[in-house]
Amino acid sequence: MHRRDVLRLATGLAAAPLLRPATAQDASPRWTTAAPASLARQELYPEVLDGKIYVAGGLLSPNTGYSAHLEAYDPATDRWTRLATLPEARHHIALAAAGGLLYGVGGFSGGFPNWQAQASVHVYDPAADRWRDGVALPAPGAEGVAAAVAGKIYLVGGRLRGTADARHFNAHVNTARALVFDPAAGRWSAIADAPTARNSAASAVIDGRLYVVGGRQALPQPDGTLRQVNVPQLEVYDPASDRWTTRAPMPQAQGGLAAAAWGGRLYVFGGEQWVPEQKVFADCWVYTPRTDQWAALPPLPTRRHGLGAATVGNRIHVFGGGTRVGGDAATDVHEVLVLG
Repeated sequence: MHRRDVLRLATGLAAAPLLRPATAQDASPRWTTAAPASLARQELYPEVLDGKIYVAGGLLSPNTGYSAHLEAYDPATDRWTRLATLPEARHHIALAAAGGLLYGVGGFSGGFPNWQAQASVHVYDPAADRWRDGVALPAPGAEGVAAAVAGKIYLVGGRLRGTADARHFNAHVNTARALVFDPAAGRWSAIADAPTARNSAASAVIDGRLYVVGGRQALPQPDGTLRQVNVPQLEVYDPASDRWTTRAPMPQAQGGLAAAAWGGRLYVFGGEQWVPEQKVFADCWVYTPRTDQWAALPPLPTRRHGLGAATVGNRIHVFGGGTRVGGDAATDVHEVLVLG
């Protein structure tokens, strides 16, 4: 384990800019509801492919259960469809689409607290409704963010095994590791590490750049437990230069949140906090890269963490998640932020 992969504490954060409420120029965003998912689950990292939203794996309630379930939501019909199950049940598995295929990257096996990060990558072909084995990660990882840019898949952060056979939630460490997968070459390669080691962050792609926001760090304590501390950082990766830049932090640090992009802006939803007090957030925010400023949005109708978010057209679909801190109380709720 490289030293750089061990926990990096957030220090010297820039002060958040003054906030303004969402205004008329934000097209008066409003919440509505859509068909609930067919399964209540949390710790979701969805992806959009050909106008449909795909969700795989996830934690069930109680959190000793986890799923191999794959389903797709079609906004045109407001219906969820069950598809071929993952070859192996996973939670915190990250999805990214490239070349008409869906890649399920890493994730944990095992119910709480017996989590074990995995290196496996599974590739789903929607036309055949079939999974196949993909090129495995260089090392097992979970709770990172994945996204596709220009046909390549980027994986950032999350947690790695602290030992080769780590089989417990506490036996994993935060990482700033960043990788890229080139489907044409069939291999994973290292890119510049992210500035912040963290897990349970969220991400979206805007103008060919990967935005990574929020999340938390699991800090080991003398008694062997972990202290879960949220981080507010927003960091942007440019694949053209292999460089990271740090932008204005979130107004409020939220871990286990969801993010999506629309109209050149970053939208962020929900999450949870463990310290100094336990809470689940309904708070939502929008970030404008041009001005490097955040603004408040109407809160989630149902406060949640470990939820998924995905944009189709002028609507951001926000679904699943847990309504209480931790791995229980998964929901199938599906709420939609209407924009434009």
